[in-house]
Amino acid sequence: MTFTIAIIVITCLVSITSFNRPEQVDKLSFWPYKVNNDRQYYRYITSGFVHADFNHLFFNMLTLFFFGRIAEANFQMFLGGKVYYVILYTLGLVLPDVSTYFKYKDVYGYRAIGASGAVSAVLFSSIFFEPWNTIYVFFIPIWAILYGGLFLAYSVYMSKRGGDGINHDAHFWGAVLGLIFPIVMRPELATLFLEQLTRLPF
Repeated sequence: MTFTIAIIVITCLVSITSFNRPEQVDKLSFWPYKVNNDRQYYRYITSGFVHADFNHLFFNMLTLFFFGRIAEANFQMFLGGKVYYVILYTLGLVLPDVSTYFKYKDVYGYRAIGASGAVSAVLFSSIFFEPWNTIYVFFIPIWAILYGGLFLAYSVYMSKRGGDGINHDAHFWGAVLGLIFPIVMRPELATLFLEQLTRLPF
């Protein structure tokens, strides 16, 4: 079993058993006020294993299924071990929520759930290694690197606009993490990324 499948199985089990159980979601959600006042730091991790509904869960896990395998294989090839994939995913659960913490640490009613930050990190790591890979967005083929640029721009725009209940900051910072993590682990991979970009598919 790959780490990607293991993460999907655990996330699905926790999420599905938390549906229609608001008290359970409250215990696991990322609640900046509780982190700040009650030092409940575990919420950085547990919030990534609960989702609002089946659609939220399905979209995140489907994305993880397709791109997690790419990232996992490349981590094995270029970093020498899939453990770095686990490290990336864990950091993707924690770091993207840091900006959210400072923004909402004094707001009692704000909570966030979902693995979007970690999934974004995995997605953008796969883009890092295979920038000209084809991604299908609503059945429309698009190059991964182009999708990445549009995704970042959209996340910034929606974060400033707000009002839709989605933590776009986590999406953005997860994506950034996914791009820089391989370089931090092995700086010479930056050259590989640039070389990949110059190999235009047309």
